[in-house]
Amino acid sequence: MSSLNQFIPSPVIAVASAYQIHLGGIDVFICFAQIDDDNQLLLQLRESHALRVGDLVTVHLDNRTGVSEYDAELSVYRLSYKGRVTALNETDVTLSAVEYQVYYGISVALEYRAPGYEFPEDPRVQNPLPCTPLTATPVMDEEEHDNKVGVLITKAQSQPHTTVMAFLSSTDDDIFFITLPQTFKSSLMKRDNQCYFAIDNRASFTFENYVEWNYSIITGRVHQIATSSALFNEVRELFISKNPWEVGFFSHPDIEMYHLKAEKVVCPKR
Repeated sequence: MSSLNQFIPSPVIAVASAYQIHLGGIDVFICFAQIDDDNQLLLQLRESHALRVGDLVTVHLDNRTGVSEYDAELSVYRLSYKGRVTALNETDVTLSAVEYQVYYGISVALEYRAPGYEFPEDPRVQNPLPCTPLTATPVMDEEEHDNKVGVLITKAQSQPHTTVMAFLSSTDDDIFFITLPQTFKSSLMKRDNQCYFAIDNRASFTFENYVEWNYSIITGRVHQIATSSALFNEVRELFISKNPWEVGFFSHPDIEMYHLKAEKVVCPKR
């Protein structure tokens, strides 16, 4: 088996997520992950958890720590690691791999699927996203200018799905991002528009200053911004100013702009 350590450093910042049994929500953890030679993960959580042996957990991993500039193909190694809990204590959780694909740009560098694993069918109906309630462009958060990308967590069958996304954020914790309608994450949001967005500040993170490390986890509902609206044009210009490598995506006729309206924000230093 090829090792994930070829592509992802260890230890590494990770965004882990798992469904809350019987509650309908998602538990999201910003944590550290150690990758062993068999591609098992040891998650070191910073807070307590309600996970149990056998639970399914999705972990976003990538090698963008210390990276602050990107290109249109997002040339970093990244993956949504689908795992199952095999051992745990109050703060440490061990996962064995169920399925993952390591991407570099738009190419798959490594993939794995456990024997017998099949992608779960999703019978949920896709519905158009509601229109954004915003009527004017909000004030954008200049403190997040250096945080170019975050991790979007959407509700797939069996366990959450994670995707790294360029974003723009407001001082009211609105999150704006773009994608195409044929993407997997778009189809998931049109089945259930409750999403989570993690901003982990890893562009400036070092393990030497981890005590001062801050992050945000925003929970809310995703809305769509009509391409014909003045709001779309104004947010587009601000989005490109922050994330200039994304400019080419706006020339695609099917591009969609989404607005995650914050309902809850977890930010340890607030």
